Amino acid sequence: MAKSLVVVESPAKANTINKILGKDFVVTSSMGHVMDLPGSKMGIDIENNFDPQYIIIPGKKKTIEGLKKAAKGKDNIFLATDPDREGEAISWHLYNLLGKKKNNVRRIAFHEITKSAIQEAIKHPGDIDEKKVDAQQTRRILDRLVGYSISPLLWRKVGRGLSAGRVQSVTVRMIVDRENEIRAFITKEYWDIEAELAKKEDKKENSFTAKLDRIDGKKADIENQKQADGIVSELKKEEYVVSDVKKKDKKKNPQPPFTTSKLQQEAFYKLRFSASRTMRVAQQLYEGLELGDEGNVGLITYMRTDAVRVSKESLDAVRHYVDSKYGNKYLPGSPNKFKSKKRAQEAHEAIRPALPLREPESIKGYLSEDQFKLYTLIWNRFVSSQMAPAIFSIVSAEIKTGRFIFKAQGSQRIFAGFSIVYQESEENNNEKDDSEKMLPPLEEKEVLTLVNLSPGQHFTKPPARFSDASLVKALEEYGIGRPSTYAPIIMTIVARNYVKRKEGYFYPSELGMVVTDLLMKSFPTVLDLEFTAKMEDELDEIEEGKEKKINVLRRFYGPFEKELAHAKDNMRKVKGETVKTSEVCDKCGKPMVIKWGRLGRFLSCSDFPTCRFAKPIPSGVDCPEPGCGGMLIERRSKRGRHFYGCSNYPKCRHISRRLPSPKE
Repeated sequence: MAKSLVVVESPAKANTINKILGKDFVVTSSMGHVMDLPGSKMGIDIENNFDPQYIIIPGKKKTIEGLKKAAKGKDNIFLATDPDREGEAISWHLYNLLGKKKNNVRRIAFHEITKSAIQEAIKHPGDIDEKKVDAQQTRRILDRLVGYSISPLLWRKVGRGLSAGRVQSVTVRMIVDRENEIRAFITKEYWDIEAELAKKEDKKENSFTAKLDRIDGKKADIENQKQADGIVSELKKEEYVVSDVKKKDKKKNPQPPFTTSKLQQEAFYKLRFSASRTMRVAQQLYEGLELGDEGNVGLITYMRTDAVRVSKESLDAVRHYVDSKYGNKYLPGSPNKFKSKKRAQEAHEAIRPALPLREPESIKGYLSEDQFKLYTLIWNRFVSSQMAPAIFSIVSAEIKTGRFIFKAQGSQRIFAGFSIVYQESEENNNEKDDSEKMLPPLEEKEVLTLVNLSPGQHFTKPPARFSDASLVKALEEYGIGRPSTYAPIIMTIVARNYVKRKEGYFYPSELGMVVTDLLMKSFPTVLDLEFTAKMEDELDEIEEGKEKKINVLRRFYGPFEKELAHAKDNMRKVKGETVKTSEVCDKCGKPMVIKWGRLGRFLSCSDFPTCRFAKPIPSGVDCPEPGCGGMLIERRSKRGRHFYGCSNYPKCRHISRRLPSPKE
């Protein structure tokens, strides 16, 4: 009979660990959290130091009974949930349920599901980290205070079923602010001028391009075509002389292995994965996949991390791999070191392949397409992080012609270094370069031949809308949320119709714009980005033992309670507002009006509640089906995806993901 019980969160993780530990252990799963705050009420005793009223999650009683039965008679019970705050909270609840008074319930943690890591954790069990539990509880209580206080207010003021969240509402605000910037942006015209030049003895095919940089010693600023044409006319009369040539070698260093946010960004840019898709696939790679005779194997380290540290064993392994695969010149003399961001969880490692290192191609047959793509991305990034820098030869030249200065630059990669394995996506690269754009050999005072002058018209562009990648990057930079929360935040705001995802970019819905405006006016503190980031820092300080849970909660609740009381009396009530229309009710023939609901604006019979007929607002675009006569209206699928369907449904079943252009 097995002597020890190991409890993890998921069956997949349990299956992988079970095959590692063998017959002396039973490995089972809690299926995630087993206890939480009640869904029917706030569940926080504010008067009693914000005491959380935890209950067993509905549907988890059988799971708990099974865990208690499995724990009966065991010499040791190991709680092996994930090594983060949520995992610690799950272990804390399990500890209280399975044997708080016993001495045989211990906490173990590991960052990769491999034989050596699991066995090492079993040899050195510890206790529940109460400070980490306090930090998780504080976040949960703060979120509950905000959500269960503001959401009912939105039901009364806008529409039933709406919700607000401490972090989700701030994220929507960021998207709304960006949309307002775009709408307020005033496009300005500007011009640039490029000169195609060649050495006197060269053919035109060997020409190069230089761009006008300065006029009379000042930055070239050309506002319209008239100015551009005048300058071009002047430039045609001038002689082009090389006034300065600079040559230098430039090193480009490899990037560190992935953190959660960087993985989500690169997976979006390179694989077009959403944040939630990236984390779902990463979870599968971490928990373990069937690799033929090897059985279930964990392929990467824990995927929720903001640290770039890697273990000595993994450093040794990857350096040996680089040396044997690519040769000594691609291996730095000592391991590359990277600095984590402020407050990174240094007990964690970066996301890397688990040991022993498995080349992607060697296990491709066992992985799904998504799993293979993401594992390859993680593998390449990790291997490249411990390779030598790429080296480029950079040549820059200035060409003087009358009162004008042109600039040209070229570069050539003279040593590939890490770039033979991994190149960061252009969108996520702060050091973009034209790696193979060369200039001919140039000497100072050399006279060049003008081949052509090309004036170009351009217009300033507004800031880009957020994508999954740029939103995650912005959340990280502002200090809002943590690695484990980025994907759930995005899923939540899309599912609740505050934000729409169109062709990979986020647009605030009309509902999102209205709700954000109301919350900004009534809860400026909760919606403040700096305040939200400060709260995240305070949660970190609780985990580090530098701050007390009760102090953070009291500092937050005092001002929040005052804003809440003011909002109840003064927040604008959108719910009762109606706009008359020329449409009539399909059922009773009375006029239809536009109202607000939890999914935004809709058409409702003016005789409500006597007549309850309602329908979506038409888009104004006719259905493209021949002879239909209907109009396209926006709908949502059960999964929250937006599409356009015909108003004559079910007679006409036309649907499209994009709205066609209206007919002239």
